[in-house]
Amino acid sequence: MIRNIVFDLGNVLISFKPAEYLEKNNYPEELKKIVLTDIFASREWLMLDNGDITAPEAIDSISSGSTLKKDQIERIFERRTEIFYSIEDNIKILPELKKRGFKLYYISNFPNDIYDDVKKAYPFFKLFDGGLISAEVKISKPDIRIFRIFFEKFNLIPGECLYIDDIEKNVISAISAGMQGYTTFGATDISKSVEKWLILSSG
Repeated sequence: MIRNIVFDLGNVLISFKPAEYLEKNNYPEELKKIVLTDIFASREWLMLDNGDITAPEAIDSISSGSTLKKDQIERIFERRTEIFYSIEDNIKILPELKKRGFKLYYISNFPNDIYDDVKKAYPFFKLFDGGLISAEVKISKPDIRIFRIFFEKFNLIPGECLYIDDIEKNVISAISAGMQGYTTFGATDISKSVEKWLILSSG
């Protein structure tokens, strides 16, 4: 029986789409490509999520190998929280699940330096019974160890947890760790499909 619903954050409850942000803010096409490649697709970006480096260290490292100037990279880092916005159609399911007695958690690849700001910005975090970010434990999804640490931290039985993520390989890893899994594939309204999944799994 599912007792705990565990959510990814990025592009499940909070949209994070740098390409859209850059386009809306009228970045020239060539500059947009460089920013996406040299910052958001960089090794340093993954290291930030993993808690291996700080934001200033990431900026220094990126600037040493990029055609972007250091102040351009710094501006992008300063505006990271502007890229986020809540996905209201998905968030609306949280209070309903809570009312039905499910405990709510999250596991997300997330850097430490903006985590507290993001938590404060979105009231729905108050509905969670707990959560775990990659930078906290220096392990990122889809590494199966992050799920095992999560179970131990909150004393949860894997088979009683449903994990929801927009990235299939993360869901596959969660299933390998003993959880039930559901992939949203970027859907912005998961309420009906999750409801259907819960009905089918309980039957």
